[in-house]
Amino acid sequence: MAGSRRGFGGLAIYAGALLAMVGSPAGASPAAASPTPEARAAARFDAVVHDRAALRLFLRGMPKGGDLHNHLWGAPYAEDFLAWAGADGQCVTTGAQPAIADGPCDGKDKVAARDLGRRDPALYNRAINALSVRNYTPDPAAAASGHDQFFSTFERFAASAVRNGGAMLAVTREYAAGDGVLYVESSTNPNALRAFAVDHQKDWTGDLEASFKALQPGLAAMVEASRREMDADEREADRLQGCGGAARPAAGPCAVVLGYQPFVERAQPAGFAFAQMAAAFALAEADPRFVGVNIVNPEDDPTSLADYSLHMRMFRFLSARHPKVKLALHAGELTLGLVPPRDLTFHIREAVETAGARRIGHGVDIAYEDGAQALLARMARDRVAVEINLTSNDVILGVKGAEHPLALYRKAGVPVVLSTDDEGVSRIDMTNEYLRAATEQGLGYRDLKALARDSLEYAFLPGDSLWTSVGRARVAACVKPGASCDAFLARSPKAAAQQRLETAFEAFERGF
Repeated sequence: MAGSRRGFGGLAIYAGALLAMVGSPAGASPAAASPTPEARAAARFDAVVHDRAALRLFLRGMPKGGDLHNHLWGAPYAEDFLAWAGADGQCVTTGAQPAIADGPCDGKDKVAARDLGRRDPALYNRAINALSVRNYTPDPAAAASGHDQFFSTFERFAASAVRNGGAMLAVTREYAAGDGVLYVESSTNPNALRAFAVDHQKDWTGDLEASFKALQPGLAAMVEASRREMDADEREADRLQGCGGAARPAAGPCAVVLGYQPFVERAQPAGFAFAQMAAAFALAEADPRFVGVNIVNPEDDPTSLADYSLHMRMFRFLSARHPKVKLALHAGELTLGLVPPRDLTFHIREAVETAGARRIGHGVDIAYEDGAQALLARMARDRVAVEINLTSNDVILGVKGAEHPLALYRKAGVPVVLSTDDEGVSRIDMTNEYLRAATEQGLGYRDLKALARDSLEYAFLPGDSLWTSVGRARVAACVKPGASCDAFLARSPKAAAQQRLETAFEAFERGF
């Protein structure tokens, strides 16, 4: 299929000038050496770090690499969903928590979404609040907590999301491009994959091997339908943004590369979760656009808690049958008081040791894990990266500032990356996460630059890395520009993305 064949090959066009050598000229004393571009950028950062508006301006222009923890349904803003609902002839309910709904629109309980902002600004703004955490404050008509408000938004815009896959891809690229992000791993399930889980959850027997065998006859058709669906969504995104044709733009939204993570809904019954997991593994193995598998839903949901260890064993079972499929798993999105202490002691460990996750999403409760120091040491040794979502952790868990474990992970040598989680629901962007890392976590310019580099180093992009030691030593083929480096970049989408980031940093730092 056209979309499937395209894969990540387009990244090769970004192979260009190599990272400039920095440092003192031979024979020059340190005092006589001119500051490097990186040093000048760092000095500017230090000068504005306490001026929030100036810091935002600085960070907005800073290259940020990849966003590795991004949910496709959570990326659009509420205004996007309301606009699509209007174009699709859908409705907005008029209750305490407005939601998007299919027609007919009766004019009382459900009104037309088209031009709602002009006709009824008050309802339009209530709808934006209900579809996001904008202006969230606990009151009798709202959710009881930021956690509940956050997770309840998805069902309110679901009627629009299920029919606008291409538009959601387009806005994901739009927001990323405007924010200096060149690669996004988006958690998304084709409708065909979820339908497979609905239809085949009955095949669950409690025995992994027997249940897996029962699912086999339907997997090939599911994969084919899912690939066709993604092809159509990508074509629609390209149409909306003018990305089609041989002369694909080398900048802007069309230049943002997307990888997809099919996912498991952990709050569903075990049979549903296993069928969905088997489908996700099959799709990731068959189509290179699907770069890994994830697991979602509130980790504190009663079913999520009861079946947590079972889910990790399911992952281990399916990984043995699909050893090339990579895992980035939500784990440790919990904190003291949200669940009993016993549920804080093993989730990250089992995601790493039982399931074999290569990346952990959130990892907030690491300090409550049994044997936390040994687990941190293992994650550092095995380079298991943690996707840090500062705003999301604040909104959902109330964990921020000194209570957040970002510093603990960094001190232990565990790789970390910054990500947005659900930027539309949270009403943020990646620049906001870099700003919070600077102002709340004390990270400097070089720290943030290292995190941007790590976001591509630990991405599930195919191919070898540009680095033998991240950010310090290049592979032999690319020590100098030339044909050997061009060939290396052409066959490695990961290295091509990393080179593109280095070129962007060169341009950014030359401005200081």
